[in-house]
Amino acid sequence: MSYDPKTFQFYADNAQEYASRRTKPSKTLTSFLEALPNAGRVLELGCGAGLEAQHMQSQGLDVTATEGNPELAKFAIERLGDRVKIMRFDELSDIGLYDGIWANMCLLHAPWDELDLIIKKIHTALKPGGLLMASFKSGEGAGRDKLDRYYNLPTKKMLNDKFSGAAAWQRCEVIEKPGGIGHDGTLYEVLFVIANR
Repeated sequence: MSYDPKTFQFYADNAQEYASRRTKPSKTLTSFLEALPNAGRVLELGCGAGLEAQHMQSQGLDVTATEGNPELAKFAIERLGDRVKIMRFDELSDIGLYDGIWANMCLLHAPWDELDLIIKKIHTALKPGGLLMASFKSGEGAGRDKLDRYYNLPTKKMLNDKFSGAAAWQRCEVIEKPGGIGHDGTLYEVLFVIANR
């Protein structure tokens, strides 16, 4: 199980709100796209309503979008049709298929103790040299926000050690950046993982 039941239920209950919350892709998506080959094959983990998968598809990429929460996935399916798979992180079983894997603000909900296995699966699913970009909220260890959602909340060192220890990356960087105000009204900072298999 790669999810926390209370967090999973929160997103199921609030799927409509989250599906309409964002209208523009993440600014960081641009640098991810620039690093990929033309018509490259991309996997998105935790695609939500499919906004960023749709944008990547419009840029000529071959995109497979995945979402573990069926209620959120309904909105992605409306956008992308059969390019969407309902799949938890720990159900990833592809081997050497993807030029890039995009995991924007989704792995932060994975239980910290299960993240090693998920990282190994991501590493295995990438082609040699393939790129992972993932983002997390930073903190001092796992906890819940005011809406009772679980976050793994690593420090920069914790996250670097986790990724470096779980798989043999050619390159693995963790970059700190300003975040914003979360849905629960709390200010957060972001950690970006940039790694190549």
